[in-house]
Amino acid sequence: MPATARENIAAVLLSGGLDSMVAAGLAQEAGHQVHALTIDYGQRHRREIEAARNIAKALGLASHSEIALDLRKFGGSALTADIDVPKDGVGEDIPVTYVPARNLVFLSLTAAFAESRGAGRIVIGVNALDYSGYPDCRPEFIAAFAEAARLGTKAGIEGGGFAIDAPLQFMSKADIASEADRLGLDTGLSWSCYDPRGDGLPCGLCDSCRLRLGGFAAAGLEDGLTYPAR
Repeated sequence: MPATARENIAAVLLSGGLDSMVAAGLAQEAGHQVHALTIDYGQRHRREIEAARNIAKALGLASHSEIALDLRKFGGSALTADIDVPKDGVGEDIPVTYVPARNLVFLSLTAAFAESRGAGRIVIGVNALDYSGYPDCRPEFIAAFAEAARLGTKAGIEGGGFAIDAPLQFMSKADIASEADRLGLDTGLSWSCYDPRGDGLPCGLCDSCRLRLGGFAAAGLEDGLTYPAR
């Protein structure tokens, strides 16, 4: 496949969160044929998998694939083990919601998915500003992975590798909320909460909820999700 054709096919890592929804929307706006991959890794907040399905359907993506990878076998995170999700605010240290090497593992799977789809572009909604300090969201990691993918794949050796698009890398959560609004996305389809309540509502207190709520408030926009009354 010609390089120009590959560059117009994008493999998007679609978690079901706000960031991945906006990243997919931006890839589609750019005119790319978008194929989405969602990974069920045994996460506490599996509600996001349903969100990913709804987003893929609403956007009319070219395809949406799911793969199961049970990271509960490893544990080591509040999202994959019996560890309480922190609710006392975003701190400076890497929190226990960090899943060991998650984006390294996920990008490797997405590279394999991209190669199988003939995609020359990988899209991931990582953010290095308003986030919880995860090391695998930093731009130097994304750049290093792009080089590893070029060296370790047939597409890399014969076809020039993959462009790794991280369009939200240097956006604030307010910027991301504004982009969702500009793109006309239904933010109520997405899911960010790490610790959903028994009644199906987001907790409103975990790091992910706090960052999301703060972003919409700073942007002067209303989140499509319903939160419990405080």
